[in-house]
Amino acid sequence: MTDFDAEFEAKLKHDEELKFKANVRRNKWLGAWAAELLGKQDEEIEDYVVEVIACDLDEDGEEDIVAMLVKDFAAAGRPENEAEIRARMSAFFDEAVAEIKAIAAEAKENGPDYTPPLLPPLPD
Repeated sequence: MTDFDAEFEAKLKHDEELKFKANVRRNKWLGAWAAELLGKQDEEIEDYVVEVIACDLDEDGEEDIVAMLVKDFAAAGRPENEAEIRARMSAFFDEAVAEIKAIAAEAKENGPDYTPPLLPPLPD
């Protein structure tokens, strides 16, 4: 294996790890957003967030989450549609990537003993 190949594999692994972490954060925030719109309270919100995260782990891609939210919003008589859900997903993903990169930069700055937060609160 050449140096180029090793560097390429390391970059690919890093990018996949970043994408996975960002998707988990995105799904957490998306689930909380949807739960609030659906009128869920306290433990129901937490349960719904777990449901959304689990839904994404069942199949590759985000189609399963979109279908779940479209169905849940329709059942609750909510006006949110697929385009709004996808826009929110995209915004949450972008925010998650930025946050993860900021945490990584902070960890690099603070040294090897730094422990970053696992999942921060919802963005404003």
